[in-house]
Amino acid sequence: MQLICIRSLYAGCGNLLGNIKMSEYKFSEDQEKEIARIFAKYPVKTSALLPSLTLVQRADQVVSPEAMVAIGKKLDVSPAYVQSVLSFYTMYHTEKVGKYMILFCINISCQLNGSDKLLEHTAKKLNIKVGETTFDEKFTLHREECLAACTEAPMMRVNDTYYGNLTEQRIDQIIDSLD
Repeated sequence: MQLICIRSLYAGCGNLLGNIKMSEYKFSEDQEKEIARIFAKYPVKTSALLPSLTLVQRADQVVSPEAMVAIGKKLDVSPAYVQSVLSFYTMYHTEKVGKYMILFCINISCQLNGSDKLLEHTAKKLNIKVGETTFDEKFTLHREECLAACTEAPMMRVNDTYYGNLTEQRIDQIIDSLD
């Protein structure tokens, strides 16, 4: 991603960056329609950045450097700006993740209610370490600083679904229920 940032900052520098080739990201017809709908909601174009990143990630599972360039063009901002916003949010991924992204809250309420032990249990059940993806690319396991549901601690999120008041048995049921 740093090459994108450098390339966008030094677009006219000839061979300074070598012969780096990037393919162009193409939005599907449905994505183009959704982007138009998203842009219509925001009087300031750059306000559509997060929904645009979400649109790409839902389609591709990741936001590639090529997609950052394409989003930047649509919003009239540099790919470096897109990447800087993307890197701030943990919900966006620049590397392939499993079909199911499991995020464990590690903030104080969840820790006091046993999230560390439950995270360890989940890693053991999936036979991976935190930060890894299972061999079959079905699950990726990460920590999340806060899932904003302290009253339901301990808490985890699987993709866009939140699960609270977790126990080892409940986690096993949730994981086993995912296709």
